[in-house]
Amino acid sequence: YARQFLGQMEKPRYEKLSGLSPTIAIEQKAASSNPRSTVGTITEVYDYLRVLYARVGVQHCHQCGNPVAALSAQQLVDEIMQLPAGERVRILAPLVVNRKGEHEDVIHRIRERGFVRVRIDGIEYHLDEEIPKLSKKHKHNIEVVVDRVQVGSTEVTRLTDSVETAIAESGSELLVACESGPELRFSSRHHCAHCNIGFAPLSPQSFSFNTPLGACPSCNGLGTRLEMDPKLVVPDGDLSIHDGAIAPFATQFQRLDGWNTKMFEALERDFDVDLHRPWRQLPAHIQRLVLFGTEERVQVHWRRENSAYKVATRFEGVANTLLRRLQQTTSPQMREFYSRYMSTVPCSDCDGARLRPESRAVRVGDLGIHELTAMSVVKAQAWFDKLALIGARKAVAVEIIKEISARLGFLNNVGLSYLTLDRLGPSLSGGEAQRIRLASQLGAELSGVMYILDEPSIGLHPRDGERLLDALEGLRDLGNTVIVVEHDRETIERADHIVDFGPGAGQQGGRVVAQGAVGDILGAEASLTGAYLEGRLTVSEQRELRAPNGWIALKGATLNNLKDVDVDIPLGCFTVFTGVSGAGKSSLLSSTLLPALEKELHGALVQPGPFRSLRGTDQIDKVIHIDQKPIGRTPRSNPATYTKAFDDIRRVMAETPEARAMGFAPGRFSFNVTGGRCEACGGAGVIRVEMHFLADVHVPCEVCRGHRYNDATLRIRHKSRNIKEILDLTVDEALEHFAVHPRIVKILRTLEEVGMGYVHLGQPATTLSGGEAQRIKLSRELARRDTGRTLYVLDEPTTGLHFDDVRKLLQVLQRLVDQGNSVVIIEHNLDVIQSADWIIDMGPEGGEGGGQIIAAGTPAQIAAQSRSETGRYLRTVLQS
Repeated sequence: YARQFLGQMEKPRYEKLSGLSPTIAIEQKAASSNPRSTVGTITEVYDYLRVLYARVGVQHCHQCGNPVAALSAQQLVDEIMQLPAGERVRILAPLVVNRKGEHEDVIHRIRERGFVRVRIDGIEYHLDEEIPKLSKKHKHNIEVVVDRVQVGSTEVTRLTDSVETAIAESGSELLVACESGPELRFSSRHHCAHCNIGFAPLSPQSFSFNTPLGACPSCNGLGTRLEMDPKLVVPDGDLSIHDGAIAPFATQFQRLDGWNTKMFEALERDFDVDLHRPWRQLPAHIQRLVLFGTEERVQVHWRRENSAYKVATRFEGVANTLLRRLQQTTSPQMREFYSRYMSTVPCSDCDGARLRPESRAVRVGDLGIHELTAMSVVKAQAWFDKLALIGARKAVAVEIIKEISARLGFLNNVGLSYLTLDRLGPSLSGGEAQRIRLASQLGAELSGVMYILDEPSIGLHPRDGERLLDALEGLRDLGNTVIVVEHDRETIERADHIVDFGPGAGQQGGRVVAQGAVGDILGAEASLTGAYLEGRLTVSEQRELRAPNGWIALKGATLNNLKDVDVDIPLGCFTVFTGVSGAGKSSLLSSTLLPALEKELHGALVQPGPFRSLRGTDQIDKVIHIDQKPIGRTPRSNPATYTKAFDDIRRVMAETPEARAMGFAPGRFSFNVTGGRCEACGGAGVIRVEMHFLADVHVPCEVCRGHRYNDATLRIRHKSRNIKEILDLTVDEALEHFAVHPRIVKILRTLEEVGMGYVHLGQPATTLSGGEAQRIKLSRELARRDTGRTLYVLDEPTTGLHFDDVRKLLQVLQRLVDQGNSVVIIEHNLDVIQSADWIIDMGPEGGEGGGQIIAAGTPAQIAAQSRSETGRYLRTVLQS
């Protein structure tokens, strides 16, 4: 199916390719945006766990906690006879439970067996009637009506025969439909005598949160739900309702119109709600009334055109209003607006476990499946090592546990021991997602395969990097070829063969300057990599440590694995957070301190992780977070558009004599609006081909040949280049092309300073790595005017950078600090760490073993700490 599209795709440019074995590319991209995806499902560990719990799990009653016992036919009869005398009941045998299909064979078999009635999806049919054809796309329930009896009047022998027949037809299940009461479910296998509850037989689907059989009915297996957050709805308690304390309705109060304004005026009249009193001074019962409403009706005075009305209505409260509108709206913009005031909270029924109570009550050993998946990889591995099963259950479980333990071991080997199995896929970084895929390949144990990995060491502490390299060498030892694109010093030095490209980036590169073993690279004069490995060039410069000119103090941080952490961050310094993977660096800096500062300084509608106090914010004017999220999610976004350089470039194109003669304005050179763009592809340059059950393919537009613009626009040239050719320029080339245009040069110069000189101006944002996107964002901030009292926060800014680019980036960051700003980063690169004024090292381990500050101080002080894993590696660097 896919072959028909291969001819339309752009072919790689090469003269000859030989020796190619089956190839697997393990990309560095987000694992999944699906909220149902977890570490356990991605690695298939959860699939094996579902089989394990279905086959050897011990069912317990979810109400009383007692083990569930099997009932004999006579015990089932006794249970039915306990119903009130005279109660009319139907004995049913479930044959199809929540399964898709037309099920004509089931209906035919029921007729052949001589039964008279059948119940389909809750509706009873006589088998002599015409039964409607079932949709094969929908799930159905089919039960055969075995008998209709009256308790106390029917002979026990007949009732016993009917019960045995129902069990024989269904395999073990029995439904008793009472005329005046609820339907009862019994099972010859699983029944709680104390609570009189029957349980369906266990299957792997019983533990799937993606099917109705296993998913919590309240949250549909998501484990979370959206709730209105009072702190987001009322961000400033010093304001009154009239002055805009209720953030989503503030605009209406400013205009003094709208239904919500009139509703609050009614509350003021009927419930003495003081609209002019600061929110925090309102009594608690008034705040609850405003947020959650009342059953009592209020009189709303409403005016429309020249008529006045009085409407008696119930006030549902701000929380319920926002939630209702969020559920009802079909507008993406309004959905985003209402979501600003919501927080995701664990489901109150399943407490975030995602499964229905019957599934959560099944145990292997002493744990339910949800409790096991809440463990970290290393703890789960230790639990399985100690798990003792006996008899038939041991024989059934041994191979399943072997597969689970192997996969957990591979995750541990690639530095992911701190992850929990229920960790959401969308929350994983690109590096973590790539290492999970690598762990899956380790589990496959293939040989004769070529593996291609893109910077697998990203996000790894040097200690975890060693484990990763051991895993890669394990793949090689199985008879595979492992090709890695990497800038990490340790990885390069342990490689069997190195191919070094250069000598520069972009148009100045593209040649193999050296290849061979490490020694061959060190001796190659044209190799910039060799110069840094040998020590002829160094990344970090010797400089005096700066003295802090103030401190930001955060006390009592407890998010995720943080253990009541107190941290002091120096201002006017270059500060680096370090620690092994999963130590709590991002939880402390990115999820607690950063949102707390954004909320305090900018009034941002964000909810930081829990903490006791924050001091020192008066010493900075603003905080800027430069993250690794994409600069755009479509090919239309690129470095030129994001940095606004394209606005000036289009103006330059419009000022050319040819453009003036044609009357072309700057908008003519935009590929996002009608006029100059190719209308066949809408300025995208590619056509999206829907592949239905495969991933969509983008092929070059046949009209514009991928140039994005129409011929009239492409005839306009500046210094012999048209707009398409200008967008194909690298930043370094564009600097030369626009040398006499200072506004463009200023923007491009900052891109070049952060090591992005090789990037093409029109390179689609979707092709940029997280590190490249982060450095483009940094360049845009550098191009702005600065107050000198700014705190910059970056997460692993050296991602994807060569030694020489790290040196350039360090110079930029140090320059920011020299201007009176503060820079705080999370980093694993030892060259950057040793250049810091102050280091805050977290650990000692990842996950539950971390969440503490091990040491804080200068690089020399951290290197002297025996408990610090970072200090151990830093000691070696400082001594070299």
